[in-house]
Amino acid sequence: MKRIIKIVIIVFLVISLLLIIYKAFHIEEKILKHLYPIKYQEYVNQYSQELEIDPLLTMAIIKTESNFKEDASSQSGAMGLMQLMESTAKEQAKKIGIEYSKEIVYQPKTNIQLGLYYFDTLLAHFNENYILAFAAYNAGLGNVERWIEKGTITKEGKGVENIPFPETNMYVRKIIRNYKIYQELYK
Repeated sequence: MKRIIKIVIIVFLVISLLLIIYKAFHIEEKILKHLYPIKYQEYVNQYSQELEIDPLLTMAIIKTESNFKEDASSQSGAMGLMQLMESTAKEQAKKIGIEYSKEIVYQPKTNIQLGLYYFDTLLAHFNENYILAFAAYNAGLGNVERWIEKGTITKEGKGVENIPFPETNMYVRKIIRNYKIYQELYK
């Protein structure tokens, strides 16, 4: 019986010590900051400030789109950190006066610039409604317009849970979640 009590006391002390170490060194926060990093801060800040978009939201979009992998490409042909389709990248490059080439889309500075300018266009189109802009960034402007027209979602962005594309439905939720995590970690 005394031996069991000693073992229980030792286990209790070890667990207590681990909890103290855990709290003292902010291990959870360090792990989260590793999983939700701040990368390409110079470009994110530059273009986010230019367009009055919260840089932490930009980080959340990049995290959701490519997990900060600058050479990311999807099966559908989306490229770079912000996963731009070639047609979107060409259109945005032309709008802001950048000579387009596929190579520039993989350059972090240009990809972030083109991606944020496109996102800003979507925000303006949807009267600064972030939920609708997120959905359009993933599924395309035309699809979101049709969903509003059919009443699947509202023009205020309500009914996001009714988005019929499972990928887009999850995408919107991921960006919202990632943005909240970035705000908790870095504000």
